[in-house]
Parts: sequence; structure tokens; C-alpha cells
Amino acid sequence: MRALVTGANGQLGTDVVTLLRNSGYEVLGCDRAALDITDLLQCQQVIGEYQSDVVIHCAAFTAVDAAETDIDGAYRVNAVGTRNIAVAAEHIGSKLIYISTDYVFDGTSAEPYQEYDNTNPQSIYGKSKRAGEVLVQSLSSRYFIVRTSWVYGVYGNNFVKTILRLGQEKPSLKVVHDQKGSPTYTVDLANFLVELMTTEKYGVYHASNSDACTWYEFTQAIFEEARELGIDIIAQPEPCSTDEFPRPAHRPANSMMEHLSIRTNGLQDLRPWREGLKDFLHQWNAIEFK
Repeated sequence: MRALVTGANGQLGTDVVTLLRNSGYEVLGCDRAALDITDLLQCQQVIGEYQSDVVIHCAAFTAVDAAETDIDGAYRVNAVGTRNIAVAAEHIGSKLIYISTDYVFDGTSAEPYQEYDNTNPQSIYGKSKRAGEVLVQSLSSRYFIVRTSWVYGVYGNNFVKTILRLGQEKPSLKVVHDQKGSPTYTVDLANFLVELMTTEKYGVYHASNSDACTWYEFTQAIFEEARELGIDIIAQPEPCSTDEFPRPAHRPANSMMEHLSIRTNGLQDLRPWREGLKDFLHQWNAIEFK
């Protein structure tokens, strides 16, 4: 089975490519230099020549706050770019996995969101990713839409790395305690994607590590696990509200997602987020302090 991965140098794409190769699959990892997803002809040429069985579309405009002012840029990548990938993949009969986000919901629900609940994105980032979903559903006959949340990994910048750095530099940190969701370790998400791509169980999936926490609770866990590894954390986290930490883009208060499709399709659910965090910290610590 041959796989093509867009966004191959990103924090998720890097782990997906590594896992595919380690699992014995033929894989073509495409970064921005190798494949400009906003160029339809180039997408058709690269995907057409490689003749992949599955395209795992990780490339995205993920700068949530920057998207509020660079609206065209967000839609060019997340909507037009996704359309181009979908058209090229459909032309050769390839499966398509599109990575989407919890930001397609407004975050006002008291319950975790199910896959077929109504979407209502409030940010430009969320709206542009939802546009990508609609285009995939319209243009692809063999698609998986995989929504995830609070993603972090060894590669690239993310919340966990930032908090670890600040935890070693600052005596105290204010962290939002009124937004709840599920942190997702890229390695665990990559494992799920590789399992999913071998099936014909098409549709929309919610895939994040199991269980949920607030950003403040997540920070507490990061510091606790880091200290267990002997990392010198001096900061004490302090809970604060979203209103105390204003950002240009709207953040959903509730990012929790029900994994209904994973269960009903008999697939392996992702493990609890704290277990993923422990493995991440061991890997990060080995790289950071070797």
C-alpha cells in the first residue's frame, strides 16, 4: 500500500511519515517545497505520478490567531488547498484522510460533541477547516474526515513545549481553567490514522486521546510528570479565565469530542491523554537533554 503525506515536515506529518516507513509502507512525504497544495496542477501532477492508495492530508494553515487577519491565506490553504488534494486523489481513485479540528464547533454544548452534531465554527480558522470538510465530502467518494484537538508532539511548536520552557523560567504562570478538551499526542493520532487507512470504513471521526481536562489541569499534569523525570520546574500554575487571557480568535469553551465513530466501527480508541503525555515527555527529555 502506497501513501502520500502532505505537511510531512509538520508535527503530525513527521510522525505519520515515520510510522508508515517503520511499518513497511511505501510513503512519499511532501513538505511545502515538494508540493504547493494551493496549486491544483501541481497537486494533480505529484499525486497522479505517485499513484498513492491513500493521501493523508496533514498540511494546513494552523495559526489560529493569525487567521483572523489573514482570512484569504487561511481559506487558500484550508479550503482551496484541500479541494485541490481531494480532486487529485479522486482522479486516481485514492482514499483521502483529511485532518480537521474541534474548532468546527462553537464550544457551547454541555456535552461532548458527536461526529454528526451540527457544526458552528466561530473563528476564521474553524470556518476555513469546516470549508475543507465540505469540499472533501463533495468531491471525494472514499474519504475519512478526522477531527482532533489540542495536538502536540516532539516536532514543531506546541503548548506542551512552551509550558515546559516557561515552567523552567518563570516563578508563576496563569493558565486558562474554563476551556476543556482532550490533549492529543501526535504519535497516538498517527497510529490511529495508519489503522484507519487500511479500512473501508469511510466517514467522519473524532480522534483525540481519551479523557479530558482544562488547560490549567493539563499544565499541572505536565509539571508533575516533568518533575518525575528530574526536569527542574520552578513555576507554579495559577488558574485564570478566558476573559483574563484575551486572544484575537475565539476559543471553544468545550472542545470535548465523543468518539462515537471509533466505537461503532470497531476501531481501537486512543489511550488516555495522561499516558500519551508521559510517553511524549520521555521522548522529548531524551532528545532535549541527550
